Amino acid sequence: MKLPKTYIVIIFISFLVTIFSFIKKPQDRTTSLRLELFSSNVEESVNFYTKILNFSKEGDSINQSYQQVINGSVIIGIGPEAKLSEDHFLKFKESDSRRGIGVEIVLEVDNVLTVYQQVKRSGYPIHAEINDRPWGLTDFRLIDPDGYYIRVTSRKD
Repeated sequence: MKLPKTYIVIIFISFLVTIFSFIKKPQDRTTSLRLELFSSNVEESVNFYTKILNFSKEGDSINQSYQQVINGSVIIGIGPEAKLSEDHFLKFKESDSRRGIGVEIVLEVDNVLTVYQQVKRSGYPIHAEINDRPWGLTDFRLIDPDGYYIRVTSRKD
């Protein structure tokens, strides 16, 4: 059975559309985010993110100079605060009482209750207990070992 030319053209165009839909174009790239936190104790910070918040780390051992931890599309680089130059904008000063002033690290998770229970089981202190918020999400809050403020929240449907 011979197909009419119109059907052949339609099939060919459909085939091309399918192929081209898989080709990434430069303009298809989206912005990503990597936070860099400066820590007084890299190992303690890496352990917090990997053992308490279920991030994974690159490599088998902790790199004391700079260690990435990853959870989904979230990348946090942890570096030693001591290696920042004295005039670096982010260098912690003795008179400073808290780190990350004005910044809230928000981790959106699929199941906030599961993460909350995991943190509770770990014994790590929770700064603000799990709560339904007026804006329609559920969250809880933590302070990481260096004082960075973290909100773990449900995703907006």
